[in-house]
Amino acid sequence: MRYLILFLFPFLAACNHDLPEPSVGPLLSPEAEYRFVAGDTDVYNVALLVMDGVYNTELTAPYDIFQHTNFREGIRPMKTFTVAANREPVTTFEGLRILPDLGYLTDSLPRIDILVVPSAEHHLDTDLENEDLLDFVRRVDRDAQFITSHCDGAFVLAAAGLLDGRVSTTFPSDIDKMRAMFPALDVRKDVLFVHDGKYITSAGGAKSFEAALYLTEHLYGDSIARSLAGGLVIDWKLEQVPHLVVE
Repeated sequence: MRYLILFLFPFLAACNHDLPEPSVGPLLSPEAEYRFVAGDTDVYNVALLVMDGVYNTELTAPYDIFQHTNFREGIRPMKTFTVAANREPVTTFEGLRILPDLGYLTDSLPRIDILVVPSAEHHLDTDLENEDLLDFVRRVDRDAQFITSHCDGAFVLAAAGLLDGRVSTTFPSDIDKMRAMFPALDVRKDVLFVHDGKYITSAGGAKSFEAALYLTEHLYGDSIARSLAGGLVIDWKLEQVPHLVVE
């Protein structure tokens, strides 16, 4: 029997070319598309905005921090999901393929308590001319409790008019560009994140973890934030992080 199995294996492997090609389709059927989003107020619904060219770190850092709130007891946890223009696969700048959970042009969206806008490749040019994208951000802003951006995601918030009269920051080498494009805005240097009202803008990159941890500390207290940081081997002390909170 052992020899028969060894004999058959090459034959079966060679027949794999007759198998159908795998297809990429929606993660959920239309009738079940909202089952992963809680409809009550026992959780924070957290939407992460994705599109072609989104940068991995600015997406995965807040996702990791926020998703891990589900493993802490006694708090209102965060239920995370991704939103794109539609549910077609998107490819990050680094080449990771993502299947968005919902499309803001194709689906009826659930309540969004927190919107995360990571940086993407064209946030300094063509994305700022995408009225569908900007309108989505404006609509979410009406009822969301927090809007957060990482790196050049702040340019999208600025183009949508959300940062008017607010203090903000962005990727360090793009601060002068943001000031030039939006001269009426107060864009700060030498801070890793700024919290003004319900808007939290961050320098991005690996420092996206700090901005996400700050929001968890703001919502849950420092012990929960330190617990979340420890689970990701991050030494979290807010007082050691250059930041600005506008009272």
